[in-house]
Amino acid sequence: MKPKKNNNKVAIIMGSQSDYSIMKECGQILKILKINYQVLIVSAHRTPKRLHRFIKEAEKNKMEIIIAAAGMSAHLAGVTAALTTLPVLGV
Repeated sequence: MKPKKNNNKVAIIMGSQSDYSIMKECGQILKILKINYQVLIVSAHRTPKRLHRFIKEAEKNKMEIIIAAAGMSAHLAGVTAALTTLPVLGV
């Protein structure tokens, strides 16, 4: 049996769990629009290897955009944009 293909088009990544209270509304809007997405907590500072793995998988799975939110900081969006040619929206 073949593994199920990941058909998520949008990734919402956050620097920590505390960012979810704001970003959950983004997921709700994507649901209304019937856009497949995934949510991941990944820190550019605390878990950089996890961020690198995620970006490689996102590119491999033909993700279309990454929405990166990290509190009052632009680090997650900046590091993500530096590692991929996918569009990155910093929140």
